[in-house]
Amino acid sequence: MIPNRIPHGRTARRLDWVHLPPYIRSMVEGHLGSAVVEDVSQGGGFTPGFASVLTCADGSVHFVKAASTKAQRMFAESYREETRKLRLLPREVPAPRLLWAEDDGEWVLLSTEYVDGRAPLRPWTEDDLAAASAMAMTMAKVLTPAPGDLSSAAEEFGDWPALWDQIDHPRAADLKVLADRYLEVVGGDTLVHTDIRDDNILVLSDGRAVLCDWNWPVVGAAWLDSLFLLIGPRGDGLDVEAHIAAHPLLSLVPAEDIDVVLALVLAYFSVSAAQPVPSTSPYIRQAQAWQRNVIDDWLAERRGWQY
Repeated sequence: MIPNRIPHGRTARRLDWVHLPPYIRSMVEGHLGSAVVEDVSQGGGFTPGFASVLTCADGSVHFVKAASTKAQRMFAESYREETRKLRLLPREVPAPRLLWAEDDGEWVLLSTEYVDGRAPLRPWTEDDLAAASAMAMTMAKVLTPAPGDLSSAAEEFGDWPALWDQIDHPRAADLKVLADRYLEVVGGDTLVHTDIRDDNILVLSDGRAVLCDWNWPVVGAAWLDSLFLLIGPRGDGLDVEAHIAAHPLLSLVPAEDIDVVLALVLAYFSVSAAQPVPSTSPYIRQAQAWQRNVIDDWLAERRGWQY
């Protein structure tokens, strides 16, 4: 287990319902069909945009996101992208459905189905990993071939191998050699979520899991999400190598190919974790540093490295 002090479920600093302009609150209530009487801001994640469960006077419950294009431009653009990509998803995908969206040039809003679920327990448990893994397998099946017009994994990850040139690591040269092979490994015709971690997953009472926050999907290899999912469980002490050996997709992937992707992602987290801490997200660098440490330890074990 790689220790961490991240307050899971309490990492986000978000706008509350009362912080939204009156006309935006009226617009939301118009879509919901009833006045909002309670809002519960969602504490998971690392973005400051409004993301709340809203309960209305008629008893209905809704999930709504909102961001200002002036004060939160990056996050408003992210919500625009999420709206576009949610519209591409077939109904069979284990994800909350997009219900409505608004974009008046100053605010971007979207609402998805409310899902009564919980985040995976931390530390991760075998049961929650099994539920999330089954979800990822369903995604790989339903999202092949990928719907819509999306960037490829090769395009999105193209700058990452060169990051090793700026990272101080005792195995930087070896890791760059691995990461440079990414074009041989990440290609495919599956829509890959790429941000599959505990704060984007909801486990339902029946044991199924659904995946939220579809901001960054790309088209790539069908097994990528199943591998990305394992970073958190590996860091929390689960035997992910046994999981890989028994996995219908990952067990068929050459070990070297898995190491290529881990080296690629390690470069991203190493550089990201070293950036200044943004005032809007006080825990993001800590979370990135933890994932960096997890992957670094995992790769060293897989390759028999000592340092």
